[in-house]
Amino acid sequence: MTSLPTSVSPVTSRLLRRDLRTLMVFVETYCRAQHRGAAREQLSMRGMDVSAIRGRPVRLCAPCAKLLAHALIKRLHCPLDPKPACKHCPNHCYHPTYRAAIRQVMRCSGRAMVLRGRLDYLVHLFS
Repeated sequence: MTSLPTSVSPVTSRLLRRDLRTLMVFVETYCRAQHRGAAREQLSMRGMDVSAIRGRPVRLCAPCAKLLAHALIKRLHCPLDPKPACKHCPNHCYHPTYRAAIRQVMRCSGRAMVLRGRLDYLVHLFS
C-alpha cells in the first residue's frame, strides 16, 4: 500500500502516482545502462508498495536504490501543490549530492528513452 499524504485529492493522487512511476522508470533505465555488472535486488520500502506503483518489481543496484528511495520520499513529502518540475522549484529539497545524481539520471535516461522511441517520457523532461 502506498503511503500518500492525507490531504491529496484524487487528481493529485493520480498525478503523484504518475510522478512516482516516472521516477522509477528513469532510475531503472539509468541503472541498467550504467551499472550493467552490479548485483541488483528488489527495492522495498516500509509503508510503500513499490511494485504496485510500478506495475512490477523494481530491481536496482544499491546506489540506485538509495537514490530512488530518497527521490520517492522527497516527492511524497513535497509541500507544493501543484508540484512544479524540480528544476523549476523555488526551494530545492534534495540534498546537493542527490540533486546532482538525479540530474545525471534524467540526462542519461531521457536520452536512452528517446532513442528507444519512448517519447511520452520526453515530455516529462521538458515540463
